[in-house]
Amino acid sequence: MVIATALYRGSHLVAGGAVVAQHQRDLLFPWVALGAAVAATALIWFMAARHRRLVSWAVGLDVLVIGCLLPFGAYAWGGAHTQESIAWVMLLGGSASAMAAVAFGARLLAVAVVLLVVTHLAGYLLVEADASVTGAHLNALVFSAVVSWVLTWYLCRQGEQVDSANRRALAAEAQRARFAERVAHHNALHDTVLATLTAIARGGVDANTSMMRERCAREAAYLRRLVEQADDREQASEVRAALEESVRAAEALGLRVTARYHEPPAVPGEIALAMARAATEALNNVRCHAGTGHAFLTAAGDSGRLIVTVVDRGRGFAVGAAGPAGAGAPAGAEASAGAARPPDPARPGAGGIGLDRSVHARMRGVGGRAFVDSAPGEGVRVELRWPG
Repeated sequence: MVIATALYRGSHLVAGGAVVAQHQRDLLFPWVALGAAVAATALIWFMAARHRRLVSWAVGLDVLVIGCLLPFGAYAWGGAHTQESIAWVMLLGGSASAMAAVAFGARLLAVAVVLLVVTHLAGYLLVEADASVTGAHLNALVFSAVVSWVLTWYLCRQGEQVDSANRRALAAEAQRARFAERVAHHNALHDTVLATLTAIARGGVDANTSMMRERCAREAAYLRRLVEQADDREQASEVRAALEESVRAAEALGLRVTARYHEPPAVPGEIALAMARAATEALNNVRCHAGTGHAFLTAAGDSGRLIVTVVDRGRGFAVGAAGPAGAGAPAGAEASAGAARPPDPARPGAGGIGLDRSVHARMRGVGGRAFVDSAPGEGVRVELRWPG
């Protein structure tokens, strides 16, 4: 409707410019009036482009100045004493009423239309126009507002229906995603926790062995993560699902992982997969080299950025000359530092091929970054960020 009313006013300005150039080019006021109409129109469309809608005060100013005052000015100073000479000024009132119908509410629109009708009726009476001309003009003025209002109402109603349909489709998709997630959890519970409990209940295994206690601890941690996940966070479920696969893979190899998900933002699927694979390598690094059987994984959002951290309290290692111990080296700095120092014999693969190829390179490949913070005896903290 903004575009439609702009074209409507443009047609009136073209017609007015043709009349002034052909019949009133020797008079000053018609050119001033035409310039005022162009300036008022430019103000309306500048504000509309800025706010993506017709701004009420700009349209109100146009109704008062162009629609109500300009006809009297044309009669008093422009020599418009006939219906032919004043008609182009009156024509602008039709587009003023159309814009008012788009910008105003019902009550304010009624006030604007009444002002325009009274003004234009008085103007045509001053020039003693024919009743048929006056009636036709007032009819066009009123129905310009009516047609614009009806079209605006119809388009808004259609837009609301489309928005409602989109909301229903998104809700249905979210429900399907939640159902699929529940099915996946049920399957995982059947294959892990339920299988363990069934074996213990049947007496087929000794529940007091260290292996069974470790298995129960891993599955208890998995249950705890399920309880902590809020059902209404389906927008980040892809991130959690990918990281959960990494956690369960590490737990299947004997590493106990405490995982926490603090409202991670939604990211593209390939980013979630790359972050999960990098986290898998960081967990493997803990399992193979840290000298501890426990790691901590957290995923959170920070101003639209996804941050995943893997921390252990193992033996740690010297980060190297890229910065002070514990300062944390970004991906590029860590890679260059790794080339300048021999690998730590106490931590093979840490800061070397394992982290460089499987963590740093993978994060660089998707526009992210990896940071490693460690010191001998202080454990290791690997932070994955996307975007970098």
